[in-house]
Amino acid sequence: MGEVPAVEVINTVAVHLLSAAAVQCGLGVDDAGNPSTTPTDLDEARKLIDALAGLVTASAPYLGDHHARALRDGLRSVQLAFREASPYPDPIGKGPGEKWTGPVN
Repeated sequence: MGEVPAVEVINTVAVHLLSAAAVQCGLGVDDAGNPSTTPTDLDEARKLIDALAGLVTASAPYLGDHHARALRDGLRSVQLAFREASPYPDPIGKGPGEKWTGPVN
C-alpha cells in the first residue's frame, strides 16, 4: 500500500463512494446490465454523497484536472439522481453534498 500514489487511493475511494451512492439512489444495474430492483435508501445515499463531496472538494487540487473533472461530473449526477428520487426534494443548496459543492440544479 505504501507504494500506491495518493491520487490513486483517493480516486479509488471516491469511485467506491460514487458507486454506492448511485445504487442507493436507484441507479444500480444487475449482473445482466438491467436496472436493479434494489430499493432506494436515500438516508444512506445522503451520507455517501456528502462524504464524496467532501473528499472530492478537499482533494481536487491534488488530483489534476482529468481526475477531478470526472469525479465532479459523477458527483453531480448522483446529487441530481438523489433529488429526482426524493419524494420531498431538499431546497436548492441544501441537498446532500451541496455545502461542499454549492447548489446543484
